[in-house]
Amino acid sequence: METFRSLAANGGRGPPVRGCTMDRRDLLKIGVATVAGAVLLEGTAAADTGLPPVEGMRGDRRANELWYQLDEISLYHPAQEVQDAYAVLFPFIQQNAPEGLYEKWRALSLEPGYPGNYAEFAKPVEQPLRTLSTLQLDNFDRFYRGDEAGLAGAFAAFGQGVLFDPRRAAAESEVHTMNGDPPNGYHFWHAVQRAQMVLDIDRRRWAALDPLVGFAWALQSIAKPDHRHVNPGLPREQVRALARYWLPRSPRQLDRDFRSAPYPA
Repeated sequence: METFRSLAANGGRGPPVRGCTMDRRDLLKIGVATVAGAVLLEGTAAADTGLPPVEGMRGDRRANELWYQLDEISLYHPAQEVQDAYAVLFPFIQQNAPEGLYEKWRALSLEPGYPGNYAEFAKPVEQPLRTLSTLQLDNFDRFYRGDEAGLAGAFAAFGQGVLFDPRRAAAESEVHTMNGDPPNGYHFWHAVQRAQMVLDIDRRRWAALDPLVGFAWALQSIAKPDHRHVNPGLPREQVRALARYWLPRSPRQLDRDFRSAPYPA
């Protein structure tokens, strides 16, 4: 995903991701087999989604569109409101977290005052974080409102790199996945989500989405997908095993997980 690659490449110091209506308990109700099945689908016909066909696209049509549109609205063609949010957020990070937002979050998360200390740190950029929360969650809602299993499948397909979208050829990254090797953008995204949670910005929804970020991170850490070519999916049982671990994770458990870098422990 161009958005978080661009952010994580410089520690989240330059431009960057309101959504599903589930909470974490809803994820627990999703059958792991259902998630794995959604992940391993070769593709969904354009007629089934109402989306026009794209010649050369591989993988689920709706999942491709989710990630394509997220980059469109957050990176390539952001609205003025989003640009204004970046203009406040990234100078703040440069000045107050010179080693990057993830490193700042990690250091603060190890202190006794966490998460209150992280809330205090992030408070000056609460409004930009609200803007970005609305941006991302609205995009997830647009494509997967009420379809928790489908959204989990979209994250898992993203992590495995099985979504090939020729519309991104000019960006030299036709595969919708987290860019970079290792894919540090997952750590940056977790740090942003934790800031949103501790400031009570769509807290319940980000607590539900953060396990999907961890799930995708774990899958990509194993699959190591090519960013320019069609990739095979991981074995079904491996996807199921990772879903069983990651989907029930609480924010506190995910904090422990994301202190490991660049790959899950």
